[in-house]
Amino acid sequence: MKGGGGGSGVGKRRWRGLVIGVLGLVVLSMLVPLGFLLGRFHSASTSVFVADHLNEGSSGIRSYDKYNTRSRNQSKSEKDQSKHVQDLIKKLGPAIPKDMFKKVENESKNHSISSVNKHNSHQRKGFPAPAKVVLQPVPSSNVTIAQKVEGSESSKVAIVDLGKSCELRFGSYCLWLQEHKEDIKDSVVKRLKDQLFVARAYFPSIAKLPSQEKLSRELRQNIQDFERVLSESSKDADLPPQIGKKLQKMEASIAKAKSFPVDCNNVYKKLSQILDLTEDEANFHMKQSAFLYKVAVQTMPKSLHCLSLRLTVDYFTSPSSDMQVPLSEKYLDPTLRHLVIFSKNILASSVVINSTIMHAKESQNLVFHVLTDQENYFAMKLWYFKNAYKDATVQVLNVEDLDLGYHDKASLLPLSLSEEFRVSFHGMNNMSIPKTRTEYISIFSNSHYILPELFPSLKKIVVLDDDVVVQQDLSALWSLSMGGKVNGAVHFCSVRLGQLQSYLGENSLDKNSCAWMSGLNLIDLARWRELKLTETYRRLVQESDIGEQSIEAAALRASLLTFQDLILGLDGEWVLSGLGHHYGLDSQAIRKAAVLHYNGNMKPWLEMGIPQYKNYWRKFLNLEDQILSVCNVNP
Repeated sequence: MKGGGGGSGVGKRRWRGLVIGVLGLVVLSMLVPLGFLLGRFHSASTSVFVADHLNEGSSGIRSYDKYNTRSRNQSKSEKDQSKHVQDLIKKLGPAIPKDMFKKVENESKNHSISSVNKHNSHQRKGFPAPAKVVLQPVPSSNVTIAQKVEGSESSKVAIVDLGKSCELRFGSYCLWLQEHKEDIKDSVVKRLKDQLFVARAYFPSIAKLPSQEKLSRELRQNIQDFERVLSESSKDADLPPQIGKKLQKMEASIAKAKSFPVDCNNVYKKLSQILDLTEDEANFHMKQSAFLYKVAVQTMPKSLHCLSLRLTVDYFTSPSSDMQVPLSEKYLDPTLRHLVIFSKNILASSVVINSTIMHAKESQNLVFHVLTDQENYFAMKLWYFKNAYKDATVQVLNVEDLDLGYHDKASLLPLSLSEEFRVSFHGMNNMSIPKTRTEYISIFSNSHYILPELFPSLKKIVVLDDDVVVQQDLSALWSLSMGGKVNGAVHFCSVRLGQLQSYLGENSLDKNSCAWMSGLNLIDLARWRELKLTETYRRLVQESDIGEQSIEAAALRASLLTFQDLILGLDGEWVLSGLGHHYGLDSQAIRKAAVLHYNGNMKPWLEMGIPQYKNYWRKFLNLEDQILSVCNVNP
């Protein structure tokens, strides 16, 4: 018996030991995945930065696209949630412990700081961080919306914070929005929505209290009333007359709800849901507004469309004998001063010519060559036939009808205007705080590379964009010595080629060399032909690995590389750029500049143009012209 009893005791001890071992294994099996998940959660954002840094050399701009989008989304979300939580604490009062929110806020801050530090430790030293180039073609006034409206994901983020991150995503729309920010309207509707959010957050907890059935019914009734009112009214003017009483009832119900202890988890979950819905709604309206802005700045105004159509109709209804213009010998005379304008806009090209002649000391020596497309050719031809510009000569050419000797003529045509780009740089300042800088540059398009063959007898020309205004005599340009250079342009040293290294590829280039701007360019055509730069440009375009980028991106890269070491830097006072996107230009610098360049989306002939700069452009228009009055042209 003793032996049996002892064996039974030993068996029980073995059984207990086995159970304990199994339980230990179960606990360990639960802890290991949990620890792994926690580790993944802690290092998620930092791993993104490390991977992006390692890939930036091969994927170039697209690798920065991933970094910008994720890090900016994260920082924006954390900032907005922190601000929103503080507002909610004030509204909800003492019923919800502040410690709960502080804990969440601190965890968010710590996580954000560790991510930034991790990325900062992997920054390349010595040279500025590579740039992410966001393409923004020049908004030609007679192109279709589908061709020109910016892609919603090509540029990069912030909805409430309208600073640098908003400009990355929505471009110059954010600059316009900051300047035209309005006070919040319909404050009563906003107050209704805020109280409805708070009531919804408290209702589930109050409904669980058996002793507060009356308050629960009262809250439910008020919530339903508010939902009904807001479904029918979106403005203060549409609200029913008894809305004041409803507000008082809701405030009283919320005050009662705050006096009871509630389940913090339920309130927190409800407020989180409301926050997500509010962010989604704000994001939708921001995208919608940005789209409407793009439609406004990138489509032809009705008045300009009317002008082009009427001139085209008048051209074909006029007697053919009246339109016969003899070929002028001045078109090919190399001793005269030739200026070339690429344009699809009658008014814009007219302002360029008129402003140039008004300030010219010898207008009889000026010959303007306006290069346009098939759609606007006849309207332009009639316009310049009817309007005289002192003693200057104006020739209108249809680029699409030219007999060029290129085998692949289609690669350089149809007509394209100077291309505009936004270039954004991302890095850290001295305080290790993420910093973003966005610059706007414009550069030659495909069509500019037909110039040497188009004007074989000319040696030196000046190329003007159609969004410039000339304020001084330009004759000094033709007397400049090019010194073997091909393109006389204003340097734009806010963007250097070394900062675009990942975009330009592994080419031998001077990293400290500045980018250059179109707008006003002095071109040595003889040197251009000697160096066969058109062939170089076409080869670079064909070699470009465009991938997810557009043909405009290939044109930017090819233009910068084609004219590398061939740019003659003009004095900075020749051209002042930025009048199409920069609201803060100095008025003294504007008056002092020889040429004003309205590069950017907000062109002076558009309603969205920057008001304080419009007058510099408008004064060179003859608004008393009958056809302008008929079409109600009054930019």
